Amino acid sequence: MASIDFNAEIKTLRSTYSSIEEVSNVEGIRATISRLSEAANAPDLWDNPDEAQKITSQLSRSQSELDKLVKLQERIDDLGALVELAEEEDDADTLSEAERELGAIRTVLAELEVVTLLSGEYDQREAVVTIRSGAGGVDAADFAEMLLRMYLRWAEKNNYPTQVLDTSYAEEAGLKSATFEVKAPYAFGRLSIEAGTHRLVRISPFNSQGKRMTSFAAVEVIPLIAQTDVIEIPESEIKVDVFRSSGPGGQSVNTTDSAVRMTHIPTGIVVSMQNEKSQLQNRAAALRVLQSRLLLVRQEEEDAKKKELAGDVKASWGDQMRSYVLNPYQMVKDLRTNYEEGNPSAVFDGALDGFIDAGIRWRASARNETETA
Repeated sequence: MASIDFNAEIKTLRSTYSSIEEVSNVEGIRATISRLSEAANAPDLWDNPDEAQKITSQLSRSQSELDKLVKLQERIDDLGALVELAEEEDDADTLSEAERELGAIRTVLAELEVVTLLSGEYDQREAVVTIRSGAGGVDAADFAEMLLRMYLRWAEKNNYPTQVLDTSYAEEAGLKSATFEVKAPYAFGRLSIEAGTHRLVRISPFNSQGKRMTSFAAVEVIPLIAQTDVIEIPESEIKVDVFRSSGPGGQSVNTTDSAVRMTHIPTGIVVSMQNEKSQLQNRAAALRVLQSRLLLVRQEEEDAKKKELAGDVKASWGDQMRSYVLNPYQMVKDLRTNYEEGNPSAVFDGALDGFIDAGIRWRASARNETETA
């Protein structure tokens, strides 16, 4: 009666799920939940609010990850029972329902399967993302701010905690640069595909003649330093300048010299932080990001292939990896994978999963071709 071989399809679903379950380390997740639950129930938990927030957030994410896997397995089991019932009763409506559920499960599995492709050394890490305006003047600064909102909305949709570490505002509108953390497992593995030059084409809201303008912004993604990494930076190699934080248009938002600019003298790497309340907090945040960037530099020196973790991004013509076109037509297209969406508004509102998943698959395929060449 059915044109679909449900037995074969369900067998494939189970096989794919088993691979995902193995990579996801379900027993490890359960152990993490047990450990965090014990910590969350400690009577003195909230004596340290920052640590308490970290524990409860990690517990929530781990529980959500486990629930997703458990429920998916239940759906596959239920699908088998539904098909068996429909075939016994020769019920076309129930088989149609089973066919729809089969498609839905395939979609969820495809999304989870992407995680199995994140096998890079730092893919499991949290991420530090920096956005810089490039060629295009005030339109580029405005584009940088649009990208910042896009990534923060994407993180929000995925329940990934974020923290904006630094924002440098442009004079007329938008941002010169912004740096933020995404505090979730595999954030680096997912977001590293976003590193590169992004290009925007639109009728400029800043041009009185209503001309179409092209502008660029650069996105850098690095893995967040972990306590187990050893990146010792001698004080003699660091230059620290302090200054007053500022808001849009240079308006003072702070009456004390709490902002910090940290320069690593041997490499010339500069990190600025101003979004924390105190100089001490900004200094700690700057050191953390500097260590992360030095970790990346060290890894690139060990293996040139891993330059793709951040790359050399010029934010100008010739090296763009994604185009956002708002005029004369509506389209966002990744030039590496050819994945595209016809609704730029949704993309700028955080609908990035399609681009990220396609990019991860493209990167994995490119790595496999290199290894087998």
